[in-house]
Amino acid sequence: MLEMTREAFEELVSDALDTIPPELTRIMDNVAVFVEDEPPADDPELLGLYEGTPLTERGEWYAGVLPDRISIYMGPTLRMCEDADDVVHEVAVTVVHEIAHHFGIDDERLHELGWG
Repeated sequence: MLEMTREAFEELVSDALDTIPPELTRIMDNVAVFVEDEPPADDPELLGLYEGTPLTERGEWYAGVLPDRISIYMGPTLRMCEDADDVVHEVAVTVVHEIAHHFGIDDERLHELGWG
């Protein structure tokens, strides 16, 4: 397994978030991004997870709720990557993938677009 400090991995996630165009980050609403060591035990190879209500599904009822949560998982990312450049790439893809879910884009469409 490739080794990397948590701080270095968190910096890669931050860098990936910085690549999201400002016109998109301005409309992201009530979402928080976290780095976690490992995904849920039932999906040990999961690189990221979006939990919440996509912007496309929110209505007048959407108020006073906890933020949506994007989790980026360090363990499986480091296990699947061969070198630091692979980690940079996988983190960027995973961050874009999970943010796309926040915007209501499903896995099928993301795979079609090359972000699967």
